[in-house]
Amino acid sequence: MTEMASYQSGDADVGQRPALDLGAFVGDLTIEDDAPSDDVSLEGLEQELEDCKTDDVVATILSKGTKLRDYTKDVENNLRKIELDSIEDYIKESDNLVSLHDQIRDCDTILSQMETLLSGFQTEIGSISSDIKILQEKSMDMGLKLKNRKVAESKLAKFVEDIIVPPRMIDIIVDGEVNEEYMRTLEILSKKLKFVEVDPMVKTSKALTDVQPELERLRQKAVSKVFDFMVQKLYALRKPKTNVQILQQSVLLKYKYVISFLKEHGKEVYLEVRAAYIDTMNKVLSANFRAYIQALEKLQLDIATSSDLIGVDTRSTGLFLRGREPLKNRSAVFALGERINILKEIDEPALIPHIAEASSKKYPYEVLFRSLHKLLMDTATSEYLFSDEFFGEETIFNDIFAGPFAVVDEHFNSILPNCFDAIGLMLMIRIIHQHQLVMSRRRVPCLDSFLDKVNIALWPRFKMVFDMHLNSLRTANVRTLWEDDVHPHYVMRRYAEFTASLIQLNVDYGDGQLELNLERLRMAIDDLLVKLAKLFPKQKLQTVFLINNYDMTIAVLKEAGPDGGKIQMHFEELLKNNTAIFVEELLVEHFSDLIKFVKTRASEDPSSGSERQITVAEVEPIVKDFAGRWKTAIELMHNDVITSFSNFLCGMDILRAALTQLLLYYTRLSDCIKRIVGGSALNKDLVSISSIMYEIRKYSRTF
Repeated sequence: MTEMASYQSGDADVGQRPALDLGAFVGDLTIEDDAPSDDVSLEGLEQELEDCKTDDVVATILSKGTKLRDYTKDVENNLRKIELDSIEDYIKESDNLVSLHDQIRDCDTILSQMETLLSGFQTEIGSISSDIKILQEKSMDMGLKLKNRKVAESKLAKFVEDIIVPPRMIDIIVDGEVNEEYMRTLEILSKKLKFVEVDPMVKTSKALTDVQPELERLRQKAVSKVFDFMVQKLYALRKPKTNVQILQQSVLLKYKYVISFLKEHGKEVYLEVRAAYIDTMNKVLSANFRAYIQALEKLQLDIATSSDLIGVDTRSTGLFLRGREPLKNRSAVFALGERINILKEIDEPALIPHIAEASSKKYPYEVLFRSLHKLLMDTATSEYLFSDEFFGEETIFNDIFAGPFAVVDEHFNSILPNCFDAIGLMLMIRIIHQHQLVMSRRRVPCLDSFLDKVNIALWPRFKMVFDMHLNSLRTANVRTLWEDDVHPHYVMRRYAEFTASLIQLNVDYGDGQLELNLERLRMAIDDLLVKLAKLFPKQKLQTVFLINNYDMTIAVLKEAGPDGGKIQMHFEELLKNNTAIFVEELLVEHFSDLIKFVKTRASEDPSSGSERQITVAEVEPIVKDFAGRWKTAIELMHNDVITSFSNFLCGMDILRAALTQLLLYYTRLSDCIKRIVGGSALNKDLVSISSIMYEIRKYSRTF
């Protein structure tokens, strides 16, 4: 401080002292001219000289011719002058520097005090941090204790809630009516019963000894009360004219929890309720189906008896016994007709017997069969779904429907042995198949075994009745069946209608066994028809008889649909062959000489030099005979065809075929005459081809 004071006092006299001569103080800064040095290195000097060529200062020095040593001295002097000026500037600012020094010292003192203060703060903050950490640990400990207490409280509250028996619940169970509130109370009671039975901790609780007897009394009271209630509801199902399904859906299903409660907490009582329901529904449904079957039996229309077979003579069986039966019912034995519509009505509601009876209408058995099984399907579906939802058991269905199945089986077993309607049996087989598809779409399997059993019973019966038809053809008395009439035989018509019906019923099924049986039947009718044809005395009549029957059969098969298949093709081939035979027989009958000559002589070549050449004398009688009566002969052929064939269209086709064949024969005759020596003399007697063509077209126009 003394030095600073003296320095300051010295500063006060600065203005009075002469100016400081820095040149005298520093001395003369000189540089020796030739100061040798062993440290100087000339390495890289040439490169530096090259670089200095472009330097402006060096270039100026060189251009003026100044010596480098002189220039260096000038630079040194300038540097010295600048240094001295800088020192003078520093001395001038000495007061400011002293002031700055004092300020820095004061700041240093203040900062030292602040450092002391902050150190105290730091110590206090460290102490506070330690306190906060302790408080944090205490807080976490208290939070954990609180959490544990809450968990314990919730468990204890749940335990108390689950184990206590509120007075309100006791009042509802003991004195309340069975309704929705009662069922909600049953759910609470069920939870409490399960709680005391399942939880092992509860069994060690002293509270259980007080609550368990009360819960057991409530359970017994609830079981007894709901048992009486359910028995009362089940008895309502037995009332006459009760709609069981509506009662199940609108009443019983509302109380399905009652059954669940009994199943869990009153197994013996549940089994009693279950048995009561099974017994009730078994009796109710059995009685309903029995009454429905009895009503349906009054509507049954008998179609066929054991004597209604394809090959049985109608003139010798049951005319007096069946004299009152409408003719249209007799035709239904072999023809499908409108009976196939039943397959389009699979999903229609079942018949209502009293409405049908009021209209005095009768139905083939397959209609009644469909109605019965439609009712069975709908009832079984409803009962199956209800039992599954109400009792939670699918197996209960079989116990319930044991009675209804027995009633239906009893009826079916009484009908089937007396059923000789093969068409009806096949319709029933198709109905069963459709019903199986319906149940499959419903995803209800409860009738699978029953429908399979019915199907298995129907096929052997159909096979037996079919074989009866087949044997009737094989063992038929040909002389008894024969009639002196070339028109289609009634046996053949029966066969055609019967075959067409079965083919139509097999369209969507492709049953190979049925096709095989139809082939066996076709072979039998072929043999029988040929035997019947041979009883005609003339070959022509035999052929006409066969053509008429084949044509009728083809027409019936076509009417049934385009699915005649191999059987239709077989008869078309037979018709074609017999038509060709008849055409030949018809032409031989009227133009025998012409045909004989054309077949034996017309193909010979007159220039071949054969021993017996064709002469004009040999051909002339044939030409003149044809020219004289060909129109009359064609007219006779026309009349013969018209009277011989039942089907006008078939007759006209045969007549055209005959006239066309006649034209071919006559054309060959004309060609032969042209090759005969002197044959031109017969040209005047030859009938022109155009004339014959005109006559053929005339009959075509008639057609």
